[in-house]
Amino acid sequence: MVVLRLESKLILGKLEKITRKFALELIKKRFLSPGVDVPALDMGTGEREMAWMMDTYSKTLGYQDMNSHGCVTGKPINQGGIHGRGSATGRGVFHATEHFMDNECYMEFLSMKPGIKDKTFILQGYGNVGSHTHRYYHRAGAKCIGSIVGFPGAKKYDGDLFEHECDILVPAAKEKVITKDNAGKIKGKLVVEGANGPTTPAAEKF
Repeated sequence: MVVLRLESKLILGKLEKITRKFALELIKKRFLSPGVDVPALDMGTGEREMAWMMDTYSKTLGYQDMNSHGCVTGKPINQGGIHGRGSATGRGVFHATEHFMDNECYMEFLSMKPGIKDKTFILQGYGNVGSHTHRYYHRAGAKCIGSIVGFPGAKKYDGDLFEHECDILVPAAKEKVITKDNAGKIKGKLVVEGANGPTTPAAEKF
């Protein structure tokens, strides 16, 4: 994984220049192409950044590649993207949860009744992954017991979300948020990972 640490308030032109330069360096090293590695959007990026990377590839190494638009995913619909890509990760989190909770053997191990309906859940992170996960859980009848700052009637929660009792806990923000120091304090009966690598290797033992 490659990470760029940038100022949060970069002017648009500078952000585009940095993104295209980053893409070009990946291209030079043959790390970016439809048949090698296909970057996807993540924290701090969106369809716009993916379009810049795709355009950079198409105008350089991929100028003769008929599949050049396939060098990245998460592109705008009008530039070769697909409908449903934005909600795909959240939908995947939901289906993984649904598959697990519909299994009577798994749920018996957790001393719970099968099915998502009426189960309580907490989301840590409410970006692209968290918001869509919330939507699918809600449709299935699950109940969010956390507050979202900024929503009407919401109150800021000063405690640690991981230590709050719930049926389903979804870390859907940053990586390495579940560590050996807090893993033993988690009160969620089922942890469903929505973020990239939210659990450290040391915490896996718990």
